[in-house]
Amino acid sequence: MSVAAKVDGRMFVNGERAWAGSGKTFEAIDPATGEAFATVASGSKADVDAAVISARHAYEAGWALIPPVRRVRVLNRLAVLMREHSRELAELESLDVGKPLKQAEDDVTAASGYFEYFAGVADKVFGSSIPLGGGFVDFTLREPIGVSAQIVPWNYPLRLSSRGIAPALACGNGVVAKPAAEAGLSVVRIAELAVEAGVPKGVFNVVTGVGAEAGSAIASHPGINHITFTGSVPTGIAIMKAAADNVVPVTLELGGKSPNIIFADADLEKVAASAASTLMQNSAQTCTAPTRLLVERSGHDRLVDLLAQRIRQIRLGRGLENPDMGPVVSERQMRRVLGYIETGSREGAKALTGGGRSQKPELARGFFIEPTLLDAVAPGTVVEQEEIFGPVLTATTFESVDEAIAIANGTAYGLVTGIWTADLNKALKVATGVKSGQIRINGYGVEGSIGLPFGGYKRSGFGREQGVEALLNYTVLKNVMINFS
Repeated sequence: MSVAAKVDGRMFVNGERAWAGSGKTFEAIDPATGEAFATVASGSKADVDAAVISARHAYEAGWALIPPVRRVRVLNRLAVLMREHSRELAELESLDVGKPLKQAEDDVTAASGYFEYFAGVADKVFGSSIPLGGGFVDFTLREPIGVSAQIVPWNYPLRLSSRGIAPALACGNGVVAKPAAEAGLSVVRIAELAVEAGVPKGVFNVVTGVGAEAGSAIASHPGINHITFTGSVPTGIAIMKAAADNVVPVTLELGGKSPNIIFADADLEKVAASAASTLMQNSAQTCTAPTRLLVERSGHDRLVDLLAQRIRQIRLGRGLENPDMGPVVSERQMRRVLGYIETGSREGAKALTGGGRSQKPELARGFFIEPTLLDAVAPGTVVEQEEIFGPVLTATTFESVDEAIAIANGTAYGLVTGIWTADLNKALKVATGVKSGQIRINGYGVEGSIGLPFGGYKRSGFGREQGVEALLNYTVLKNVMINFS
């Protein structure tokens, strides 16, 4: 039986699969074929109401009150179950998003890793004592914030939902998740596995649907105590405004235009391999993707030649067939990315590779874009400034360290910065000069990054996820003073 034949498109509320109360549905589209593979429940305000009530009751009735060490065991068990169901989750993610199966399997590993990490700190949410002198004892407590809303984007449903849901559950909160309509069926499956792992029914709920209905209802719901959102800047602003009416705090990660600063003394072979992998990783539909190459002029020609050679070898195909790179998530996204490529051409950029939709007959029905390297991209142009969110790299040259820093800081974003150089002093000057939430020197990925605090400057958002800092999002600080004099 095919994966598509087994997909359950119902949402998950109060520990049970359910269709939307209104009966509304929409179709999940395989971006590799452009064809529907599942019918999905389209939730509305009434479904959100039911999910919020369920989450609040379940968390107040027991989840927040049980000894934290029991939450440790449950979350560890959930991580184990996710790994046991790795193939199922990966196939669902690959089918839904379009990414290669191997990348989807890596997403399962990362997602289960979040639950393992936060299981490890669930019984270590410490307070502190504050000295007030004789006759007084003063201490702080960190208590669950309540019902946490998790509004999840379509590019990494497994990873990004787990990134917020794991610490929320670890701290004893209830959860209402709303995945993107384009892709998010894996999030519902995680909620099912959570109940199997021992999370009480009703604690973890998932409402599927479109943003204008289910998403807006969550953002403005008076029963929500905190919102975590990853996505576009306009949607983040709308969510923040809606949350403000109920004085609800938000954690926002709103994307980036991450610079990859490459000095001529760097290992350019290694840089080219890393940069090419940027395109292959989920078709560069990644907020942290270092798609803006800033190259020291004396190393430019060699780097772009090495990189172009690697990019031309990238093999496109359907995600379930495990190619190097899959399609973008939707026809709408494909047209958006192709529009940016055309804009770059008008602005004077030169496509050294790709530059359009794939012309391969076997890929004609899918949303495939040729991996594209745009050279001679001037600072301040549209393709250098705006987040393209597709398989497009732009190359811009610089002459000095100060110019590299200025160009890197010249966009509205500040999420991640890559730096490649053999000169540590140069690397540290750039690291302290750029406005970026994470700096990665001579390597862009590392195992164990779950423990590293993650978030942005400027329009990349605020608040920090991952690491122990994430616990601040999902707890409220209470101070207790005792006068025993």
